[in-house]
Amino acid sequence: MIERIIKFTLKSRLLVVVLGVLVMAAGFYSYRRLPVDAFPDVSPNLVQVFTVTEGLAPEEVEKYVTYPVEVVMNGLPDIQNIRSVSNFGLSVVNIYFEDGVDIYFARQLVNERLQEAREQIPEGFGDPMMGPISTGMGLVLFYYLEDETGERSLEELRVIQDWLIKFHLQTVPGVTEVLGIGGWEKQFHIVVNPDALLRYDITLPELIEKVRANNLNVGAQFIEKNAEEFIVRSVGLASSIDDLENIVIKSEDGTPVFLKQIADVQIGGAVRRGVQTRNGIEEVVAGMVVKLFGSNSSTVISAVEEKLAEINRILPKGINIVPYY
Repeated sequence: MIERIIKFTLKSRLLVVVLGVLVMAAGFYSYRRLPVDAFPDVSPNLVQVFTVTEGLAPEEVEKYVTYPVEVVMNGLPDIQNIRSVSNFGLSVVNIYFEDGVDIYFARQLVNERLQEAREQIPEGFGDPMMGPISTGMGLVLFYYLEDETGERSLEELRVIQDWLIKFHLQTVPGVTEVLGIGGWEKQFHIVVNPDALLRYDITLPELIEKVRANNLNVGAQFIEKNAEEFIVRSVGLASSIDDLENIVIKSEDGTPVFLKQIADVQIGGAVRRGVQTRNGIEEVVAGMVVKLFGSNSSTVISAVEEKLAEINRILPKGINIVPYY
């Protein structure tokens, strides 16, 4: 048998060479697609539920948010245990499933119970949402924004991160989330004057409701004219300080009372719990790329690096994305 193989090999040298090249090409292709991680991902089957609350103390978060979520999750099939953490302004409920349970099926079960949890949580205490489809080993790439001009503020850099870089990176196959760190999240702050509230006889809840009601676009169907349809729009979505300042809060004897007469509208940043620094010298805006659960880290990182090169070409002049881990 061996002699026949040797004779066939000697007679069909070209065929053997072609087969050898194909085997080598297949091996190289498989090597490039081989899943390689810095550490093996031994994370359990976990679905996380986050609820952001507005300034509630841990006791209230535990009683009115965390506990209702935990209760409705009891009884799910193939569930191992439920653990939770109630912090200032944040509730985290970790739901662990058996290893053999498909993660997408587990998330579907949790999502079906979340509606019941929302009904039990008091209004204004937060809306529970599931976390990304990832694990603690899913952070595959870290980067920061470098401003060569030195003219951009941390607020502007954070806007670039959240509204430009993040949306582009989330189009990469295998990326489930892009987290922004550092800088200031841009907000419009309405600093109310208490004396003005008394002067115009307006309560704070009324003021909040008026601002909310006057900050939206409304459709008004269409008007037919000369066999044409003209779309009617009511554009009221606030996009600048002037838009907010000119919101009518109430009317006194036909005279409108504007928001700017009651409060000072200014641009500010959201409350933050920490900062991101570079070399302990300067504060920077950074980002973290989180890969999808079960995806190939090597493939995802390579695709993200290619996308970062594309994004660098469309960023404002002097702004660069610098990967550092």
